Formats: sequence, C-alpha cells, structure tokens
Amino acid sequence: MTIQQAHTSLAGELGRLYDEREARTITQMVMEYLTGLSRTDQLVRKMEVLTASQEASFTKMRTQLLASMPVQYVLGEAWFAGMRFLVNEFTLIPRPETEELVQWMVDTVRENAIQPGRLLDIGTGSGCIPITLAKQLPGWEISAIDISAGAIETAKENARILDARVAFSSMDILDTASQLQLPSYSIIVSNPPYVPLEEKNSMAKHVLDYEPHTALFVPDSDPLLFYRAIAAMALQKLEPGGWLFFEISDAQGLAVVSLLEHMQFRVECRKDLMGRDRMIRAAL
Repeated sequence: MTIQQAHTSLAGELGRLYDEREARTITQMVMEYLTGLSRTDQLVRKMEVLTASQEASFTKMRTQLLASMPVQYVLGEAWFAGMRFLVNEFTLIPRPETEELVQWMVDTVRENAIQPGRLLDIGTGSGCIPITLAKQLPGWEISAIDISAGAIETAKENARILDARVAFSSMDILDTASQLQLPSYSIIVSNPPYVPLEEKNSMAKHVLDYEPHTALFVPDSDPLLFYRAIAAMALQKLEPGGWLFFEISDAQGLAVVSLLEHMQFRVECRKDLMGRDRMIRAAL
C-alpha cells in the first residue's frame, strides 16, 4: 500500500463518520504520525510503499478510528499551547478553550504584576494547564491534584517530557478533610466535571465511549457540585488579592456567576473565540 493509497482509503472511510474537512484533518494527523512526513513531503513521496510495520499500524489505527475512537487517543497524544501531551483513557483530550483560559491567567498575572506565589490546578487530567503555566510563569510554585491515580501518572510523565516543574498528587477535592492539608494559594484554577448525567444519551459516541466519565459527569441534582466545593475551599485557601479561575459549560455561565457572587466574589465571565461563555475569573 502506498502513502497515497492509505491516505485516500482512510479519508474515504472516515467520511462516513465525520464531515469531509474533519475526515481529511484526522487522516493527515494519522499519516504524519505514521510516516514522520509533513503534508508536503507526503505529496512528494506519495508513491512510496508503506513498510510492513507501518501498514500493520495503519490497519490497527483505522479499526480504532472507525469504532469512533478519537484520533488523539488512537495516537496517544494531543497538542496544547504548542506542546505535545500524552493522553489516554485516564485523561480528557485538551480543548482549545482551555488554552484560552490559560492565556487569560497568564495575562492576569502579567497585567497585574502579580509576584510569583503558589498556584493550584484542581482536576488536572493530562496536566496541560499547570505544565503550560509552569513554562510561562517562571518562579511560581505550581501544584496539581486529581482523583485519578492514572491521570496523575500521565501528568507526571508529561511534566518530565516537557521539563516542567509541577508537583502532582492524587486527591478528592470533595473530601473536606483532605483540603485541610493544602496550603494557601495566590491562584486556584479548575476545569471540573460539569456535564449532568441526564445528558449522557445525547452525547457524541466518541466522547461518551472513550473519555473518562469521572472527569465529565456530575449528578443531575447538583450540576454545580464542584464549582461550589472549590469556591468554598478558595474562601479558605486563597491569599488576600488571590484569584480563582474556572472553565465552565456555555450553559452554566449565569448560574456559576450567581453562585460566586452570592459567596462574595467579584466575578468576570468571558466568552471563548466561538462566542460562548466558557471561562470565569473571580476575586474576593
């Protein structure tokens, strides 16, 4: 099988699951990973035959993709803030809107001339938030927690590969006794679970079947469970002049703002590049 044949075959089959543009994008990601060649080089060398090893990998990846496995899990990696992160069944796939949240945090630190202090990321997953902050905010003491031991191990490996100083530990943020062990912080950030369980049946198969449910879902009876718990902790752990950042669902902006204002935070809700309410900055 040549590079061109593999590309044409996979794009055609993925066209049954995705629109044409997304099918092409996924195909290109797979072929670059498989061959180590850029898009231009693949065109120049399109008649080259895949090695036996490459063809075996291609067949396995095609099977996984046609079973709706996200391409990031198929490849075991995802790009975030210009860096490659390992991802797996223990971690969510990093999203572009999370990059926007991280940039807002960096801008807040720089615009307010905030001196380096302690920063905590809650529900770290792949570690994309604290690792990116560690690269952009030298001098800060950055730590991150997650209830999943598998996520913590993945995040530690990402930090090692990317040479970022972040202290990771496993912790359930809903356990108030565990919260007592934490020090005070200048900044706390979280992209917590916020999808009500009742929405399970309407979710895309590639999300529902492969991304970790503990990082996605909250009880229908209390969709703001984690926002409330983290905000209550922040009341105790944020230093004077400290900041609290959240990623939110576009449907929860008003509810989270109301919750935080009721707790006496000064709150700003920001839209992402798609015009959706997706992030919050709060201070006491």
